[in-house]
Amino acid sequence: MAHPNAELFAKGYAAFQAGDLDTVRDLFAPDIVWHVPGKNHLSGDYKGVDATMATFLANMQETNGTFRLEVHDFLGSDEHAVALATVKAEKDGKSLDDQYVHVVHLKDGKLTESWIIGAHQDEVDAFWG
Repeated sequence: MAHPNAELFAKGYAAFQAGDLDTVRDLFAPDIVWHVPGKNHLSGDYKGVDATMATFLANMQETNGTFRLEVHDFLGSDEHAVALATVKAEKDGKSLDDQYVHVVHLKDGKLTESWIIGAHQDEVDAFWG
């Protein structure tokens, strides 16, 4: 049986993939901080639920809905959950296909902070521009 935080994280990923952003929103603490690595126009620290959700919408809009995630596994502990996954998308004749590790901090059943570590950040930056 998976750790409850891994199950919670998996629920969020499933909701995101299904386009159920209300469920995703409900999993976030009001003061969540979402760290987007790299040196591209989407990089930075997004503070709060609305700012975090706006990054998701930007991903979908800029890729004309091709942005998708393929999960390999979820891991969890009492304070963290981890997703091992691949991000794929197409934009302006370019393709993105990169493995990443996604680590979140959880408190009281809510995601409070998020870090994404990609395998090839330079390729991710080139894709997003």
